[in-house]
Amino acid sequence: MKSSEIRDRYIKYFKDRGHVEIPSASLLPENDSTTLFTGSGMQSLLSYLLGERHPAGHRIVNLQKCFRAEDINDIGDNRHTTYFEMMGNWSFGDYFKKEQLTWYFEFLTDIIGLDPNKLFVTVFSGDTKYGLPRDSESADIWKSLFEKKSVNSKIVLIGTENGNEVGMQNGRIFYYDSKNNWWSRTGIPENMPVGEPGGPDSELFYKSENIHTEAFGEFCHVNCDCGSYIEIGNSVFLEYKKEPSDTFSKLSQKNVDFGGGFERLTAVSENLNDIFLIDIFSSVIRYMENLSGKKYSDTNFTKSFRIIADHIRASVHLIKDGVTPSNTEQGYFLRRLIRRSVRHADILGLKSGGLGKISLKYGLLSENETTIIDSEENKFRKTLSAGLKEFKKLLLKNKEKKNISGRDAFLLFSSYGLPIDIITELIAQEPLDIKVDTDGFEEEFKRHQHLSRVGAKNKFKGGLADHSDKVVQYHTATHLLHQALRDVLGSSVEQKGSNITAERLRFDFSFENKLTKEQINKVESIINSKIESGLPVQSTVMTLDEAKKTGAAHYFKEKYDGRVKVYFIGQNINSAYSKEFCGGPHVNNTSELEGVFKIIKEESVSSGVRRIKAVLA
Repeated sequence: MKSSEIRDRYIKYFKDRGHVEIPSASLLPENDSTTLFTGSGMQSLLSYLLGERHPAGHRIVNLQKCFRAEDINDIGDNRHTTYFEMMGNWSFGDYFKKEQLTWYFEFLTDIIGLDPNKLFVTVFSGDTKYGLPRDSESADIWKSLFEKKSVNSKIVLIGTENGNEVGMQNGRIFYYDSKNNWWSRTGIPENMPVGEPGGPDSELFYKSENIHTEAFGEFCHVNCDCGSYIEIGNSVFLEYKKEPSDTFSKLSQKNVDFGGGFERLTAVSENLNDIFLIDIFSSVIRYMENLSGKKYSDTNFTKSFRIIADHIRASVHLIKDGVTPSNTEQGYFLRRLIRRSVRHADILGLKSGGLGKISLKYGLLSENETTIIDSEENKFRKTLSAGLKEFKKLLLKNKEKKNISGRDAFLLFSSYGLPIDIITELIAQEPLDIKVDTDGFEEEFKRHQHLSRVGAKNKFKGGLADHSDKVVQYHTATHLLHQALRDVLGSSVEQKGSNITAERLRFDFSFENKLTKEQINKVESIINSKIESGLPVQSTVMTLDEAKKTGAAHYFKEKYDGRVKVYFIGQNINSAYSKEFCGGPHVNNTSELEGVFKIIKEESVSSGVRRIKAVLA
């Protein structure tokens, strides 16, 4: 079954059960200063899980583009990718455990055709410290579903820490504690701040053909790191909220937040033990084999094939969503992907310029857009040779210490462009027993770049950084800014991204030229006049066609066959000064924007894209 067929069947199955398909959000989160990338399907939907009504209703479904920078160093095994698509279906206060678990099991076994004997599940064992009960309801539902398929349905209690000591115990359904089967954005219950939502989850695994070895522990279990069991879906039952008393109360509604790995499901549907053998990757890998003369089946080169196939695919999608290589924020990770690909291209013997050609095989970038990859490859190659010589010097210098300091590692990066993961890979290939201080490197990196965060290590929050008064004010101000830019610069101006904190707003937009001082003054004057006018800020929900007819600004190109929310600034939607598709929240009136709107910086961020930073002061 091809990946496109899996995709179509999933969407159809849930549409047939009353779900409305929504488009994927961008890989670059809108109005969110707490994370660099969209890493899950729920990230842009949190407000609806907390009670706000979604324009599409109570049941929605989609495939969300995701990028997880923390997985970069795991790429090379049979199941991890940095970029992936998350199959998602949600219930906002509608159906709950019985429907969700039954439907997903039915989809896998009856629609996709997976052997139920190869499916294993985990559920939440409870947390007595916080009074969170064992999820026996989910366990009973699973037991009934397996029994209907005449499959062993033994329930086993297993600890997160002792799984490799007790093994599978002939079980099918496993209770695990909160380290494995509790979900919140900040992890286990004790790490959750007051007001944070969370809930038990139920994960579903597929038994692969991988053979367990004692390198991963004496016995195998479903959460073993050996890869014998591949997680293909997680149903989160979001129903709790952390209280100031360090206890939990129930949310106003019970929600389902399901996420399933699209690429992983495609692989197991074909009984493949390797995600890189599915059609999404296989043609790209065959192309690399032809270019390099090496074989993917040769274990000396398998890892390099996988790294390039994943990293270039991720790079393609990041570039398509507006990222360009740089030493900070999203661009830093794009640079890491391309430069790590260069290193492994050398291992395969791929000629310079091959990465741009490989990127075309994913069918998203134009030949002109591939020059971003080609340019980055060329820049890196110019410094790589010198960097490797310096690396050899460091090895000799630190031979007795058995350690390369974080500062020395950072100098390799800042002076010669060698990312820390390439440095660690190079050290692993050396016979000398030398380690590198990766924590020290991260400290040096943060200090040098003045970054308060590195994307891979942040916890994320959906939507805005928070819903404080100032953040909400700045969110409304971005709408005024967008329209004022169109007034001054022309209707071709389009939003390309935004980032909002309580201290300032940042707004990216399409425009070729640096703004003149006169243009900046005009934009500021328009916005401040709208603030002084005290215009009402209102919202309405309507069909997509109706919203388009009003002239409301919108920038997604994907199909959206439901209803949308439009925020408008003015007395009515037809005469409104600004109107945009948006989920909110906003102030009620522009007079609530405290202070004078002032643009403090205007700069280029990439070809044809400008950035404004502004404050209300």
